Amino acid sequence: MKKITLLILLFIAYSVMAQDKFFTSTGTINFEASVPFFEDVKAVNRQVTIVVEPKTSTLICTVYIKDFRFKLDLMQEHFNENYMESRRYPKAVFKGKIQKFDLKNIDEIEKEYQIKGKLSMKGKSREILVNALIKKVGDGIQIVSDFPILISDYNIEIPNRIAAKIAKTVNTELTGVIKSDDPVYLTLK
Repeated sequence: MKKITLLILLFIAYSVMAQDKFFTSTGTINFEASVPFFEDVKAVNRQVTIVVEPKTSTLICTVYIKDFRFKLDLMQEHFNENYMESRRYPKAVFKGKIQKFDLKNIDEIEKEYQIKGKLSMKGKSREILVNALIKKVGDGIQIVSDFPILISDYNIEIPNRIAAKIAKTVNTELTGVIKSDDPVYLTLK
């Protein structure tokens, strides 16, 4: 009897904890490091995990580097093997706090928030400030954010022979609709 009671309590505790998060594993990150007059340097990753914990205003975004897709296979190969070393550094993680975030204030009208946090990539971590547009959509919350990444901040070395063909600052866009399984959160006003 004690085991059954303990199992029920553990299940309830896990269920309550799980309900305190919004998440998706189908977020998208687009990035572009193109320079005029040269081949476009663009990639997209549609398998981005985004988690928001409303009680702590925490946003966590995880992306596997090898999941970025380029127009050219050779560009993707160089990106993974030479520049990002995706076998050695398989993922990038951003963890931050959404400033002045309150779930009760999220509605169909897009609002701008700042997210202050740490981006860890290729063995380096940097504090960054990201602007994001957040609004309620259907049964979830949409997040859209554009932010620059300096390749020098993460020791991404570009060979001299092609350095002029790749921007020093990568324009990055994160988009995703995060959802909760908790019916209380699904009825946001």
